[in-house]
Amino acid sequence: MTNTQDFIPRMQARALSVTYSGRVALEEVDLDMPGRSVTALIGPSGCGKSTFLRALNRMHDLVPEAQIRGRVLLDGRDVLAPDVDVVELRRRVGMVFQRSTPFPKSIFDNVAFGLRMAGLRERHELEGRVEASLRAAALWQETKDRLRDSALALSGGQQQRLCIARAIATKPDVLLLDEPASALDPRATEEIEALMLALSAVYTIVVVTHSLAQARRVGDRAAFFFLGRLVEAGAASNVLLEPSDPRTRAYVSGRVG
Repeated sequence: MTNTQDFIPRMQARALSVTYSGRVALEEVDLDMPGRSVTALIGPSGCGKSTFLRALNRMHDLVPEAQIRGRVLLDGRDVLAPDVDVVELRRRVGMVFQRSTPFPKSIFDNVAFGLRMAGLRERHELEGRVEASLRAAALWQETKDRLRDSALALSGGQQQRLCIARAIATKPDVLLLDEPASALDPRATEEIEALMLALSAVYTIVVVTHSLAQARRVGDRAAFFFLGRLVEAGAASNVLLEPSDPRTRAYVSGRVG
């Protein structure tokens, strides 16, 4: 992991609030997410972690009853501004969901999907980008001889790594992961965690995790959410092992959540 003292924020949330039909899901969150690092979001179910994550690339735009206030800055620019190209934003801020969501297409076409949407058509370049993405997702050796096979034939862990390969194929700046290993067995979980650590050398990664052990293994920084508010954030070792807020201490000790 990177020395957290050297971190410079790549994304920042400022007074970020989200409501659904008037119900507050997230309230006045300020959080810095440094580049080339893993920021782990922790907290009990329903505390606002995934709501926060989805706000970072405007997934709430797809929910009519959702309202967002505040700012989300990417390299200093507010991505919630009305003149922002949302398609381009989601290219720069890719997302992988809790359950793997491969398209009912071939392995190759899954990874190439975003590239084709961006206008890339030249076959040789497509093949090179697909291979590079599968290699980066530690999936090339397992799939190089079956690229025309259905992605749905892959195991659960392989499907999740395929979704990560698809997300990084368009060369995003930030990768959002919403409990990417929650439905996987221990070996597949270990593979996803190793992949997160490897990718954090290149990408800004923000991950929601239900596992404190996982947050300790992969997190450079950690942020504890409770009842829609950000309670505490900082170096993962501090938040998880020596928290300053009694609510965080109660959660990491197992007394709450």
